[in-house]
Amino acid sequence: MRPARPADVEAIAELRAVVMRPDLERLGRYDEQRVRQRLRDGFSSRHTSIIMSGGIFAGSVTLRPSDSGHWLEHFYLAPALQGRGLGSAVLRTLLTRTDTSGDLVRLNVLSGSPARRLYERHGFTVETRDAIDVFMLRRPGSSQGAGATGNCA
Repeated sequence: MRPARPADVEAIAELRAVVMRPDLERLGRYDEQRVRQRLRDGFSSRHTSIIMSGGIFAGSVTLRPSDSGHWLEHFYLAPALQGRGLGSAVLRTLLTRTDTSGDLVRLNVLSGSPARRLYERHGFTVETRDAIDVFMLRRPGSSQGAGATGNCA
């Protein structure tokens, strides 16, 4: 992983559109422009890392500090690289840091997304949900089967 730069925003926005499209279409919420613009509007390179694989852009992940710990956001991995353990490796790296500092980590995942299984394997549990989003929480040191591989979005 390397720190993100402001110039990375378009690559991340495009990857977001590709990765999230199946779930957003299933939920009847896919809008080709909006999916990219939401990333652009909220993007901050300050807490974002670019995931590299074989020297090329493979994805992104943001670990944004909050009053109650951190939010895991913008975790996208190129579809061709999903299911190979890269997402788990990234999560292990980030969660080791938050475990060391004793911080809670929250995230939201779209309802019905296969990415939820990845998060559950790493100790996240459902905190709340609505028709579109599932909000998850992970307490420090609560990894379960963190060596497992899986998809992420």
